[in-house]
Amino acid sequence: MQNVRKLTLGHSPDPDDAFMFYGLAKELIDSEGFQFEHQLQDIQTLNERATRGELDISAISIHAYAHVCDQYALLPSGASMGDGYGPMLVAPHQLNREEILRARIAVPGTMTSAFLALQLWLGKPAGEFNYLVVPFDQIFAAVRSGQADVGLIIHEGQLTYRNEGLQVCADFGVWWSQEQAGLPLPLGGNVIHKRFTVEQRRTISRVLTRSIQFSLDHRTEAVEHALQYARDMGRDLADKFVGMYVNHWTLDYGDKGRESIRRFLRLAHQKGLIPRAPELEFVV
Repeated sequence: MQNVRKLTLGHSPDPDDAFMFYGLAKELIDSEGFQFEHQLQDIQTLNERATRGELDISAISIHAYAHVCDQYALLPSGASMGDGYGPMLVAPHQLNREEILRARIAVPGTMTSAFLALQLWLGKPAGEFNYLVVPFDQIFAAVRSGQADVGLIIHEGQLTYRNEGLQVCADFGVWWSQEQAGLPLPLGGNVIHKRFTVEQRRTISRVLTRSIQFSLDHRTEAVEHALQYARDMGRDLADKFVGMYVNHWTLDYGDKGRESIRRFLRLAHQKGLIPRAPELEFVV
């Protein structure tokens, strides 16, 4: 390896990702000779870029991993797991599953794990229900304006939907936990391109895990840094959101986390929703 090598690192402009990479962004940890160019984009865009192999390291949806596993390996840290909570369907009033099947649903991207969970929950592939793709931060507006009857919300919308006068019709994290004996719903992870040697992958993985641990050890400062990405959230709510998605699952998936990914992708493949149920390839 060269003494210094610049790597592209894609992640979402959200409090949890900002918290996770605080140590890296502020150069507060040992990066072992690597420099990281942070590229902040919404998760659907990052998923699409991963299909083209554009970024060295990227946050992606677990759904997208089935499409990019030939180019990328999963890093053991950086997971976003819905442990009894997750993406939600919200509407101005309660709707049941049959009513939602007949409704128009605003979704934050077709490669998101939320969209895959929606198809599994409905028991229908995307071609058999009515949906509208809008940026994740415009879901509420789509429902308010009548463009959509129901919104599929991710990120901080899971904590702020009441402010919009909306009600939860379904929480996919709760549903998945009930269906899968308490396992968390796998939502997102970090991946590294396979063009790097095994040893380079291990070194980079170590650096990223170090950044997450640094933030957990310096929570107050890291949350303060993350607040700049906290849309419609004060400090307390942002801190709560960070705690939901940066925790022990984020440091390492563990056996339960890995098993949940296998089940999620295997079930989706069995239903014909993804092209393959890949063997999980982790950097170790």
